[in-house]
Amino acid sequence: MDTVTLSSFGIAGALYICLQISVTIHILLHKDEVPSAIGWMGLIWLAPLLGTVMYVLLGINRIHRKALSLRNSGPNMLTSSAQITDEEKKQIPPSFIQLLRLGHKVHPQNFSTGNQITPYINGDNAYPEMCRLISSARKEVLISSYIFNNDPAGQMILSAAQKAVKNGAKVKILVDGVGLNYSKPNLAQAVKKLKGIEFSVFLPSKSPVTLPFLNLRNHRKMMIIDGKEAFFGGMNIAQGNLVAQHPQDPIQDVTFKVQGPVVEQMLRVFEEDWIFSGKKHFIPFTAPKGTPLPGNTPARIIPDGPDNDFGKIKTLIMGALVCAQKSIHIVTPYFLPERDVLNALELASMRGVHVDIILPVKSNIFGMDWAMQANFARLLKKGVKIYQTPAPFDHSKLLVVDDAWTFAGSANWDVRSFRLNFECNIECLGQRTAVQVLKIIHAKKQAARAVVFNPHQKTSFLALIRNNAFKLLTPYY
Repeated sequence: MDTVTLSSFGIAGALYICLQISVTIHILLHKDEVPSAIGWMGLIWLAPLLGTVMYVLLGINRIHRKALSLRNSGPNMLTSSAQITDEEKKQIPPSFIQLLRLGHKVHPQNFSTGNQITPYINGDNAYPEMCRLISSARKEVLISSYIFNNDPAGQMILSAAQKAVKNGAKVKILVDGVGLNYSKPNLAQAVKKLKGIEFSVFLPSKSPVTLPFLNLRNHRKMMIIDGKEAFFGGMNIAQGNLVAQHPQDPIQDVTFKVQGPVVEQMLRVFEEDWIFSGKKHFIPFTAPKGTPLPGNTPARIIPDGPDNDFGKIKTLIMGALVCAQKSIHIVTPYFLPERDVLNALELASMRGVHVDIILPVKSNIFGMDWAMQANFARLLKKGVKIYQTPAPFDHSKLLVVDDAWTFAGSANWDVRSFRLNFECNIECLGQRTAVQVLKIIHAKKQAARAVVFNPHQKTSFLALIRNNAFKLLTPYY
């Protein structure tokens, strides 16, 4: 009996060692970041079974092959051209010509010209216009949202969608598997009672099949009507965005009404996500050729996600920070970037660029405020200005550089958005859009409180421990 027991322990030990070595080899081959690789290997060797399970569920990127295969199917809207047009050159300062070259290398999609980009503040302004456009749709309505609650705001949109169906329009709604469950009962149960609306869930969070993808969420928000008009940005569909109605948890936000040929680039992103969610391939309705151009803003869509070419949004942001000559204005609800982004902000400030970062004074995620505070001192020392806006919580995501380059969409300034989520931003050239967005940013700044760095006022030891401990949870917020 003793011999059998010892033999069993020996076999189990050998299996554990083989498991640890196999997973370690996988980490060495697939994890580019040294801290991440060391962290995973430490967990694997200190807790083999638990570490392996966590790595299999959260550490392996399984999603890139399917994402890339979908991207390569159907008509290719990308172009390998890296030439800069005269129209693009007119819209931005000379120093940003290098940023355009970088942008074409990062995402070889040309800018489309003739667009009109109009910001809408809060759901109080955005939702009625969304409903008006949806209700008047004759061909197609496509809606993608991280959160689409089954509440008064969601019912507004569904009611408009039913009118679109009566007009003969096809309606497709895509909601993320985690975001779907922010309301009870969720939207899926409400849509089942409606006719003519196709509904899909992106990586259902409660399905055993999608459990390994739980940490990878579709954070994109877009609404496309008849292939020619769209709403695009970071605003979810939830009652909290109806700030004027004084909901229990009000949320400030900004989204954009987009008109023009750039909408066709959004259609391609929605098409990929729809197929990825398990639905059949379809050909989105596009605006007829010769449709009058509503504006003159060059714009393009930058999709990003956890596939082989992830990091496009972060790379473009880094390029803009390096090219900035005069000013950088940032509004974000969550500010937990990695060290390279922090360094770029500090270097820009030290070069004489005016850098403003506007954050909410109180987040809607436990521990987020403490984690963000861990980076305040280093930025303030280098001259970066930080402002905190009062309640209600501000979920806006805006970036304007040198009053001529605007970047907005679903991405936050954190590791989750830069590396894990499926995100989508719009890149706009020219002062027309920048001036509109800067007006919103300046209004937020006037209402905010400046964070002041006092070298004589030291943070308590316990507070430092708390802040840095919560900062370690950065990828999982």
